[in-house]
Amino acid sequence: MHLAYPAVLSALLFCTGLYGVLARRNAILVLMSVELMLNAVNLNLVAFDVWLSRAAEETLHSGQALTLFTIAIAAAEIGIGLAIVLAVHRNRGTSDIDKLRDTAEGHEPDGSDTDTPATGTAAEKAEATA
Repeated sequence: MHLAYPAVLSALLFCTGLYGVLARRNAILVLMSVELMLNAVNLNLVAFDVWLSRAAEETLHSGQALTLFTIAIAAAEIGIGLAIVLAVHRNRGTSDIDKLRDTAEGHEPDGSDTDTPATGTAAEKAEATA
């Protein structure tokens, strides 16, 4: 099998994951897209390891070993990331990234700032200060 087939497949997987990270608003789907990107990297590591082992006389299979470490890191990332997303969903009631960013920056959910004073007439302002 040629090296081009897994390389093209991993490029397609990586681009799909990148689109998912950039376009999605749900935190769970963003985590799934990151996993898709990591799997594309794993496919590349294994494909290039097999390709290089045919060229070299000594086979160390370092690409496959690195893939195992990447899988372990991805499993830990998903475990921690999913726990954080579930905790945020319990506290805030949503896992929409845009709404979470707005509440973290001090904005109200409808888009207006909390720093702006309430508008009122001059008489109401004079009564409030008196």
